[in-house]
Order: sequence, then structure tokens, then C-alpha cells
Amino acid sequence: MTRDEQKLLAARTAIDTLIEEGKIFSGMKIGLGTGSTAIPAVRRLAERIKDGTIKDIKAVVTSFQTSNECIELGIPVYSLNDKAIGGHLDLTIDGADEIDLNSDLIKGGGAALLREKIVAYNSDSFAIVADESKSVESEGTGFALPVEIIGEAMQSVKNALSRLGATCVLREGVKKCGPVITDNGNWILDCKWESPVNPIVLEDEINAIPGVVENGFFTKLHPMVFIAHSDGNVEIRR
Repeated sequence: MTRDEQKLLAARTAIDTLIEEGKIFSGMKIGLGTGSTAIPAVRRLAERIKDGTIKDIKAVVTSFQTSNECIELGIPVYSLNDKAIGGHLDLTIDGADEIDLNSDLIKGGGAALLREKIVAYNSDSFAIVADESKSVESEGTGFALPVEIIGEAMQSVKNALSRLGATCVLREGVKKCGPVITDNGNWILDCKWESPVNPIVLEDEINAIPGVVENGFFTKLHPMVFIAHSDGNVEIRR
């Protein structure tokens, strides 16, 4: 299977399994993530709503991309602040850029890490869908860790991250001059280390740097993970 086919398989398997196991049911408040694997999951969720399997789903989305997809598919979108949501979700479904052996994650390749973390960390449970390329033994040296920052603090944040052993590059726009601007009006530093790091420790240390808004380590809520492989099998980590 190609990578795109794996993403579709992981997404469909995740939604169907979560429904079959009673982890997705009618009336739920669900967070919906961003990216090339999360969007197929949104589409499969819409199919199961359309066929009558589930109903009355309230969605909180993590980006303009996902909001537009939900509007197109007829999934009602709410703010986390809406009285119908009350600042808390039953489940969040999202993709990931890296998943290590402990199911700690790196997310933020689509620059939506802040909203993704707010939604995930305010959910009772968390599910991740991915293709096999996202499964790694350790983190820090492969996919760059996104760190969302206040633009005015870029140099001081880079200095602090350097003291933590990271090499950082400002993420530049495509077909646009200058830095990527997140949905929240901030900039992204992409950071790598020469050797694997402890994401549990660094998630807190990086967030303590003045000028950092959020970073892409997700270690505080271990998800149920669905990883599709090229042979057509889907690995489920609980």
C-alpha cells in the first residue's frame, strides 16, 4: 500500500473500531485534528453520521482546514468555549508526525500544534491515526519539533533552545515571503537534536521559556494509536 492508502486505511479503521467498541457514540463532543491523516478520519466520521450509525455529534476543530472540511461535510462545529461544549470533550481524534515506542508524540507539522494540544489535553480520551512512516524508536533527531513562539522573542527563544541542545530554524512560508504565520498569529521554530531526547522532560522545559507559546511534544495523555502498514495490516496500540 502507498502512504496515502495507509493513511486512509488507518483513518477508516480507527473510526469504525472506536464506534464498534463504544468509544464513539451518539451525542458525543469530539475534537477533530488537522493534517493528511486526520482529514480522512473526519470524512469517515461524516460517512458514519450520514448512514445513521451515530448522530448528534458536536465537533471542536483545531484549524481552519478542519473547520472548512466539517462545514462541507455537514458536521456541526462549536467553540471549546460554547456552552454546549463547556470547555471539555469526550474524545479527540488526530494524526501525528512521530509516535515513539511509549506512544509519546511529535505534532505540529501543519502548524496547528497549539489548538491541537488545547483540544487533546481537554479530552477524556485521545486517538491517533498514522501511516507506518510515523512510527519511530525515539524522538528529537528525525522529524523536527515545532515550537510556536511570539515573533518578538525569536532570538531569545533560539538562545534558550540552543542551551537545551537544539538547532532551530524559523519555518518559512511556501509561495509567501517570510515566516509561516499560525492560525493564532505566531511563528514556528523547527528544532532538532543530535541525539534522542526525553520528550516528557522537554515538553515542560521548553514551555517554561519566555516567548514560547507551545511545543509539539505530546506526552501527558497517551492515546490509542492506529498505525496502518504497507502490507494492509493495522497495528492498534492501547
